[in-house]
Amino acid sequence: MSDPSGPVAEPLRAAARELVDIAVTIQDAAAHATAALTDGALLRALPQAPSAARPAYRALLRATTNGQGLGYAFTGGRPATVAAKAGAMLGAESLAVRVLATSLRLRVAAVAVDHPELTGDPMLARLIEAAAADRDLEAVRALRALVKDRGAVHALSRLAPVFGEVLALRALLDENPLNDATAWLIATGKGFATADPITGMSNRAVAALDTGEGAARRIELTAEESARLSIRGSLLGFLGNLSTIGTTGRVLIQSVEGPDGVLRHVLHAPGMRMGRPDSRSPQDLLGAFSSAVLAASPYSRALAKAVADYGLPRGAELALVGHSAGGAAIMNLAQDPDFCARHVVTHAVAVGSPVDFKRPADPRTWVASITNQHDIIPTLDGQGAGTCFDLHPSWYVVDYADSTHLFPVCHSVERYLANLADDLPEAREHIDEQLTPFRGQVVRSQAYLLYDHPPEPAEFPFLTVPTHAVDGPGGTAELPIRCRDGSALTAYFAVRQEAAAGLLAGTGLGPAVLVAGRALVAVHVAWHRRTSVGGYRELQVGVVVPGPWRRRARLPAWPDLLRRVDLRRSGSFLVGSAADTATVHALGPRLWGGETYLTPLDLRLSARSVQVVADQILTLGGRLGPGLPMSDPGLVAYAREAGAVVRSCVRVRGRARLHPAPLLRLVVEPQSAHPLAGLLRELGLDSAHPLLCLSATTRQTLRDTAVPVPPA
Repeated sequence: MSDPSGPVAEPLRAAARELVDIAVTIQDAAAHATAALTDGALLRALPQAPSAARPAYRALLRATTNGQGLGYAFTGGRPATVAAKAGAMLGAESLAVRVLATSLRLRVAAVAVDHPELTGDPMLARLIEAAAADRDLEAVRALRALVKDRGAVHALSRLAPVFGEVLALRALLDENPLNDATAWLIATGKGFATADPITGMSNRAVAALDTGEGAARRIELTAEESARLSIRGSLLGFLGNLSTIGTTGRVLIQSVEGPDGVLRHVLHAPGMRMGRPDSRSPQDLLGAFSSAVLAASPYSRALAKAVADYGLPRGAELALVGHSAGGAAIMNLAQDPDFCARHVVTHAVAVGSPVDFKRPADPRTWVASITNQHDIIPTLDGQGAGTCFDLHPSWYVVDYADSTHLFPVCHSVERYLANLADDLPEAREHIDEQLTPFRGQVVRSQAYLLYDHPPEPAEFPFLTVPTHAVDGPGGTAELPIRCRDGSALTAYFAVRQEAAAGLLAGTGLGPAVLVAGRALVAVHVAWHRRTSVGGYRELQVGVVVPGPWRRRARLPAWPDLLRRVDLRRSGSFLVGSAADTATVHALGPRLWGGETYLTPLDLRLSARSVQVVADQILTLGGRLGPGLPMSDPGLVAYAREAGAVVRSCVRVRGRARLHPAPLLRLVVEPQSAHPLAGLLRELGLDSAHPLLCLSATTRQTLRDTAVPVPPA
């Protein structure tokens, strides 16, 4: 670790601060001179009293345009601004800009004291010197050489400690007038960089693309994630929680019983979710940008919605902990007067976040900012390791450097966690001491998934249907079964006509559908992950039939198989089925008829492959091969039940893929006495390969009670 305020570097920073004050004073003088130069009274006096007015006017003009005076120093007012921009495009500079550039060079020199690699690396030194001397072409060449030799990641990581200063120098000294205001803000520490220092494009214009009122929905963590959550409040515990939930669009709220027995609460906000910007999550790239640039963003508004849903009483004490974009978002929340009127924000801890120009609404809020000097993200507000300003005398600021210079590794919450655990004991202990009221047993944890806009209910409109209660093994169950998320595979096999004909005898469903003189058999496996009766898997084996009252076996049934299930006649006559939960096993006769076996099932389906295991029955697996996209046609099944034939159907919302040449193989469990295993052997399906498959990796389904088929 290195100390960023050593005895050698501090005088350089002090000199840089003094030069900033001088530059501001010069700029004020230039503004007064420009105002006098464009004063209407002076302009009117020129023709009336030329002997007195003209010398004064020439003196003012010389002072604001002469390199020996204020330089090209027009400022203030629309005409002066236009003149200043025109002069900048021609390369004219003001004295204030030259003084401010000297201040920035001193800041770079101060950082180089703590980071000797900046001057010890010839390629890096060449880039910094070219940027500081306004030699754009040489700077571009130096940057290209550095990237070519070290790679973009290494180049950016090495430049990180002076990233803001180098950009500000270039913006001050180049001929682009659009980035001058941003350079001035960075160099003087007066505010957040309002535009891109290179192009001058407005940051607020980009941030305005991130729209939304923000929303939060409760979500359950996995068992593994829940086990990794900290059970006691501490700085390392809170950062460990951020690592656990990751950059997945989720946040976490915990309630902690403090040493004094008072219940307090902690909001955890992770950083940016990786991937392209989208219109769903406020944790995307646009969300990170707007959280840093704006005083409020969809991310902070979504955080407020999560806190409201959590049910904190008015006046409850709340600590905010955020990493990266999450740190900027929690500071936006802390500076929201309405939020702070409802809750007492006692602490805000921002890790690796650009928060230098954010101010809590409640002056009692204790703020800690922790930044690694090689982490570029905290410098996006224009202030980094080279800053010469004490922007927050009341904040606890930890600005350090370690041996991990590589970005983005040094930006990860795991790296910050390791630094605080192993390398920064004093900082960790001080922050933990401040967090003493929150250092107790965690009594409640709730995760939330955040959205830019309130999401539409997953059930509407497809799953919004009338329901009725039926008796189940554990009480009543609602039908139809509504599956919000599931997947399924249907594999079609060709078997001997004689084997299928014996199973269809007396059903009135007609001969089996034939393919090249062989009967078609369907093996259907589905995993219903989230349903109104809990998650379950099912297996069904059936002979494909044209339907009741259709005697001609060769009647084309393929077109009918793709019709809507409520209009479809053809389907599978079930000769065996299985389920892996007691509830669905008990409901099987009511849902699809026939005998249903209770057995463990497993379905692992992806876009390219599938693996099915039915305990003591079969395994089916392999590559699916190319697939043709189509609407999922759903499922129609017939079965014998109580001396009659019943018809059931599964209505589906979702897309499927038809695989005409799957490389799958069905293997019946060897030596198994299970009735379904014996049936599959009789059909000749042991070691069989399907003709084609229909797969759906995600879908919604409705399954209601089977109904009797009217007699012919």
